[in-house]
Parts: sequence; C-alpha cells; structure tokens
Amino acid sequence: MWDKNDPLLPWFFIKSAPGLGNILFKRLYDNLGSPDAILNAGEKALKQAAGLPEKTRAFLLAKQVPDEVKQELEAVRSSYARVATFSDEEYPALLRQIPDPPPYLYYYGDITAASRAVALVGSRDPSRYGLDVTRRMAKDLAEAGVTVVSGGARGIDTAAHEGALEAKGKTVAVLGCGLSVVYPPENQDLFAEIIKDGAVISEFPMNAKPEAWHFPPRNRIISGISAAVVVVEAAARSGSLITARMALEQNREVFAVPGSVASPKSAGTHQLIRQGACLIESARDVLDVLEPIFGHIETALGAGSAQTEKAAPPLPEDEALVYAALESWPVHVDEISRKVKMDAGSLSGILLSLELQGLVCQSPGKLFARGDK
Repeated sequence: MWDKNDPLLPWFFIKSAPGLGNILFKRLYDNLGSPDAILNAGEKALKQAAGLPEKTRAFLLAKQVPDEVKQELEAVRSSYARVATFSDEEYPALLRQIPDPPPYLYYYGDITAASRAVALVGSRDPSRYGLDVTRRMAKDLAEAGVTVVSGGARGIDTAAHEGALEAKGKTVAVLGCGLSVVYPPENQDLFAEIIKDGAVISEFPMNAKPEAWHFPPRNRIISGISAAVVVVEAAARSGSLITARMALEQNREVFAVPGSVASPKSAGTHQLIRQGACLIESARDVLDVLEPIFGHIETALGAGSAQTEKAAPPLPEDEALVYAALESWPVHVDEISRKVKMDAGSLSGILLSLELQGLVCQSPGKLFARGDK
C-alpha cells in the first residue's frame, strides 16, 4: 500500500502534473524552495513562480493523487530502490547545472560514485578495435580514480562498464528504462556487479519499458553527470553523437577516438574531430585536460571527514555566507548565486576575495569549490 505521508509523494505528484516538464519543475523549485511550498502555493503564486498553464495550476491546486502516482510509490518501496531528489546532497552536483535536470533519480547502489566521472559512449555494434580501446581506456580511467559512466547498453557501453570493473573501479550505468526492467537482459549480472561500488540509475518510472524516445533524454543525463564525454566509436548517425551534442550544450569537454578512415563505424567520431572535438588516444589524454577540475575534487576527497566538518573560518558576513554555500566539489556560479540570493557582480568580487585567501578554487566553466587552506 502507498503511504500518504511518504516523503516522495509530493515529488511524484508534482512531476505527474500535465504540462509540467523538467524545466518548469526546476523553475518552480528554485522560486518556491521545496515541493511542500509548491503544494501550499496559491494560484497566483504558481503562475508568478513559473508561468504555469491553467491546466497545470488546476491539477496542483486540486491535490488529487492519481492512481499511477500511488502505484509508482508502491513500486519503489517494494523494490527497495532509492530516490535522490533535488533536495538531497547525494543528487549529482554536475547534473543540477544542466537546463533540464530531472527533479529526482531512481537508483540502486551508491549514486555518489558519479561525483568524479567521465562518460564513455559509442556504437552498439562496435568493431574489435572499438571494444579493445574502450576496455583499456575504462580500465585506465578507473585505476586513476575516475568513475566511468555509460548507458548499460550492448557494445561500447558494456565494454566501458566491464573495463572499469576489471580495474576494481567504480562505474555508473544510466538506463533508458525503469530499474525494474533489465535491458538488455544479458546484462543482468553486469548490473549486479556495478551496484556493488557504483550505481545503476534512471529518471524513468520503475516499470518503464526501453522505448526509443527514452534514449535521447537518457543521453543528457550521461553527459550531465560527467565532466567529459568520450566517443570511442560511432557511425555517422549514431545516438552517441546526440550525447556529444548535449555535452557541448552543457559546457562539458568532448573527446573522440579516431579509427580507420575505411571504417564506417568511425565516421561519426571523425566528424566530431572535424567539428572541434579533442582527438585522444589514451586515458592519459583525458586526465591531462581534466586535471584542473579533478585535481580540486581529489584534494577535497583526500582531506577526509575532518575537512568537511571543519567550521568556516572567521570572515566578514557576506564572505561567510558565500563560503558556507560552497561545496567540496565544483559548483557553477549560477547555483551559488541562487543559494545566497546575491547579484552576479557582488558575488564575483566575494569569490575573488575568497580565492585570494586560498579558501576557494576556481575551475574552467565558472565552477567554484572550497579550497584546501
């Protein structure tokens, strides 16, 4: 039975509103602060907060929980799946920065494994060369402490997950179906291995089938939780090119592995290289580019719990406010501005002051994290 006091109920109910996509949900959440605040808002507040259409406002104001929402709550609780929402610390930090982040993610395993990640994607029908390069690169990235993200599908995805596991590293599979659906079925044992130290995640309802239209949205999460996307082998019309395009839109690094000029399986990666993607031959090439970002995260992780529990140093009130809003991992300046409710000009000056004091580290892409002073 579903529980009317289930903390997930407000999230599932709001997400089920007609005409309410991820962008409008985020706008509502940012402006009103929480699902409870959204549900307690009047019609005028709902319209002002996100410009919601009339049918969406009427649904939220009626507060009549649809049967499918009740069934979804039951499916989550009966399967022991976990759900990370916007308000949870374990929600992937980089994913918060994309224009249309899902308000919550279903997952098995440890979703925080995605905090230092690179995506490897490519063909579902790769060559032996593509498989070998993927396994080697995934293994090398995992040995360097990087989480390997992919889509759990056949071909390059499977090789990426297997390479990371071979190195006893962490890997995250982002599915284009619900967690209760094993797809492809032959990867059931692989998914069981992944969740021991990594995670299998999805934004789709528990019993959602792997429909073709699910995969482009799935791809934006693959790139969204990753600092970079590596396209290993892809034909001219490969879905991996969609992932690469989304990565660029999300201000992520895009890398491509060259192949034989005679192989149509590499036509897509060659196209990416012509368009400006960084040509790489090894995991070392990826790590060299990402070192400014991963270096800051590595420093924060290496400091241990004593650093995370350390109180902020004595600072002027405005600097203390900004420092308290920072995390040990890089956060975009727009997210910081939203947290502290401060205009961009004032915030930039304060961040510069904190950086000069060694209290803040800046990474490319207007990302800021607590320093290691």
